[in-house]
Amino acid sequence: MFVSSTVFGMDRTRTTDGVPVPPWRKSRRQPQPKRQLSQDLIVEAGLLILDAEGFDALSMRRVAQELDTGPASLYAHVANKEELLELIYDRVLGELRLPERDPSRWKEQLRAYCLEVHRVLCRHSDVARAALASIPTGPNSLRAGEFVYGLLIEAGMDPREASLVMDRLSLYLIGDAYEGSLHLARMRASGMSDPREYFERFSGQIATYYRALPASTFPHLHRHIDELIADDGENRFLYGLELMLDGLESRMPGA
Repeated sequence: MFVSSTVFGMDRTRTTDGVPVPPWRKSRRQPQPKRQLSQDLIVEAGLLILDAEGFDALSMRRVAQELDTGPASLYAHVANKEELLELIYDRVLGELRLPERDPSRWKEQLRAYCLEVHRVLCRHSDVARAALASIPTGPNSLRAGEFVYGLLIEAGMDPREASLVMDRLSLYLIGDAYEGSLHLARMRASGMSDPREYFERFSGQIATYYRALPASTFPHLHRHIDELIADDGENRFLYGLELMLDGLESRMPGA
């Protein structure tokens, strides 16, 4: 009788009576125990798929395949793909590092918050597509919302105006990440793996096209194409963020 060495610590190549196992006989591996299915496990698998394969690859069937189970077994924990996306997005927001609110430093803290959201969304760029048109209801989404809303109100802003600021600021952050996710999908479709190479090719195509425009009809676009494509996505994001923060500062009480 052959006994697995993984259980009894015996030599894998010998039977219980010490006789060698024939070399043409395959050793038997002990089956790995499956982890008990849970909502957390499903969300974890969904996020892995989203990061590795992109938004369009994510489905309940694909998650079930990743967990080595049937799609029907997932529905006991997650209602549908829409709920799964909401849960994944909230899981990602759990990576945000938020300080204690200090309304006397509201602009500095709001800038740091936006850069933190930008950092996290760039790590999981495709998750931004799940965030659009969603209402924050998860614990991590609510935690982030309470931080921003509370910071603005405590700094003296009217709650109604603060709600508009929070809405527009969130849209800017998510929209920027969403644009990045679209470029990532195009890069994957083209077979490229280096983002720098992809964007150099992308901006080069734009420059070639604009230089071919009739100068008499489009004088500024034709003449200043180098300036149009000079800044990368990170510089554009930071410039837009400062525009919003400066505009917000001008609307603060006492400005």
